[in-house]
Amino acid sequence: MMTDGGSLCAFSTAAQQRSTGDECGPEDPCDEPRHPLSECTLEHKAIKLEEQVRDLTERYRKALADSENVRRRTQKFVEDAKLFGIQSFCRDLVEIADILEKTTESATEPSDPNPTLQKICEGLSLIEAKLQSVFAKHGLQKMNPVGDKYDPYDHEIVCHVPAEGMQPGMVALVTQDGYKLHGRTIRHALVGVAVESQA
Repeated sequence: MMTDGGSLCAFSTAAQQRSTGDECGPEDPCDEPRHPLSECTLEHKAIKLEEQVRDLTERYRKALADSENVRRRTQKFVEDAKLFGIQSFCRDLVEIADILEKTTESATEPSDPNPTLQKICEGLSLIEAKLQSVFAKHGLQKMNPVGDKYDPYDHEIVCHVPAEGMQPGMVALVTQDGYKLHGRTIRHALVGVAVESQA
């Protein structure tokens, strides 16, 4: 029989050993029989087992790395769900904040010096300030892009205005405030962008 290394393993059986008179004597104990076939077979089995151990070890390492990646992704998903789970609620609240801001602005116009109306205006201003404070506490921030460069991820162009004292491509006015929740835009600011005036 030929092995991987090209050496010849001799076949030996118990019957052949008995016929040649190779029996155990009192000075030759039977505990340690020497069979070239069994040594060759054991070496071959040992090599196969080592390959299997290497293969299983590699599979184990890959499975461990995969499970760690799944754990990290799941943890990130849970953290994002905690941070951005209130996103749709925040979108609804910023619309209320817009209404409150417009109401406060229109009520503070000095058209009527009525003290009751002035107290209502002060109350509306306090409510608006408190609402913005609560927004900031929960990571919701109003964008103030006037004078910034137009960014399609944060702004939506609703009009173009002549660039008077402003570089073209800069936000010249805001018609509706934009908001970010923990750095992620949840509502684009509606803006007017400065363009070169054509003569």
